Amino acid sequence: MTKHKLAVVGAGQFGRNHCRVIHESERAELAAVVDTDAGRAGEAAAASGARALADYRDLPGMVEAAVVAAPTTLHEEIGCYLLEHGVDVLIEKPIAHSLPAADRIVEAAERRGRIAQVGHLERFNPAVMELEKRITLPLFFEIHRLSVFSPRSLDVDVVLDLMIHDVDIVLALTKDPPSEVRAAGISVLSNKVDIANVRLQFPNGCVANLTASRVSTEKVRKLRVFQPSQYISVDYGRRDLAIVSVGEGRKITFEQPPVSKAEPLKLQLDAFLDAVESRIPSKTSAARARHTLEAALSIVDKIKEHSELVAQTMEAGWKP
Repeated sequence: MTKHKLAVVGAGQFGRNHCRVIHESERAELAAVVDTDAGRAGEAAAASGARALADYRDLPGMVEAAVVAAPTTLHEEIGCYLLEHGVDVLIEKPIAHSLPAADRIVEAAERRGRIAQVGHLERFNPAVMELEKRITLPLFFEIHRLSVFSPRSLDVDVVLDLMIHDVDIVLALTKDPPSEVRAAGISVLSNKVDIANVRLQFPNGCVANLTASRVSTEKVRKLRVFQPSQYISVDYGRRDLAIVSVGEGRKITFEQPPVSKAEPLKLQLDAFLDAVESRIPSKTSAARARHTLEAALSIVDKIKEHSELVAQTMEAGWKP
């Protein structure tokens, strides 16, 4: 089997994980690691015998595909350059820092006939993949994603850092954009929003409550969804789900279906390689990720509105 030659752009925490799964894959070869920090690029490349580069513009002609794990503000620049020069890309989430930037990535991929996939990794969590098979008519979601503070990904707020995973899943399951968005959030340990709570309502009446925090004292990653005669609970971390159903005669049954323990990052890479080979975009294509970003940015806007309202209230005469 001829292995696909891949590169990883960005040798930070996420980038090094991508390097590992590519190196371990029977379908891919890590040919290059790119980072502006030569020491970091060299260290990440050495583990697999890849070349260490300082400039992503050296990749065309060397690789057929690349993972872009650079800061979000650079996704458009790097992604569009590679796409324009014939390289398929897997871009870490979010797809870009703005909708115009996302549109340019989508347009470049379509015009050049390239694959552009986005790293909405939770869609490849085996528990979520099993959930997708079980969904009929979701009516209510309750989702919590709490993490302890880390200095990584502080170039974006908690909505684009953590909550976007759950926004992407909810949009995939409801198959509709929200008709109403209510949101609130505050900054705690960074100059971006670190805690956010959101209520999304959909055209059919479905409601999703989402909470995300990156300043929690514990790590929690859980989703609960209610649909007619059924309740499903997913633990992202344990990669399992439990189903409670109400049948005839109000009989209650409990099921905990077997779920693969495969690593989501490896499943995501396989989906990317499938797309590279078939030329058929994956379920987390750039076009679909653009819709997720649009919903996430609408949440960010609502948080700003709420923050301005709180500030006005305090200025109007609040006293301790």
